[in-house]
Amino acid sequence: MEMPKATDGDKERFRSLVPDRPDVVIKPMFGNLGAFVNGNMFAGLFGPTIGIKLSPGDRQELESAERTVPFGPAERPMGGYTGLPEMWNEEGDGDDARAKAWIHKAFEYVAGLPPKEPKAPKARAAK
Repeated sequence: MEMPKATDGDKERFRSLVPDRPDVVIKPMFGNLGAFVNGNMFAGLFGPTIGIKLSPGDRQELESAERTVPFGPAERPMGGYTGLPEMWNEEGDGDDARAKAWIHKAFEYVAGLPPKEPKAPKARAAK
């Protein structure tokens, strides 16, 4: 499975669209980026594509009104995430404002979910 890498420009744009809040953490994921709140990812970058996790109602609204794309590897897209329209991947024409609004909706939805519990350390096998 080929993992597309985000360019520096893709990463810079992603950071500019994600809410600038102290409870938002942006961290690298497989050469791309993920934006998290309470340990849960609400937005991610896969190559140039931004994927977001929305409430079922918001997801249906976005997918029925826009030409969204699967988010993640073609052979195994990430369940529960919607890729923003490819034409929104370029700056300009008000698409940044639209992308920012949908990313904010994803943030609001995921911020209301229970915090993700840290994984317990794996037990070491006895020798």
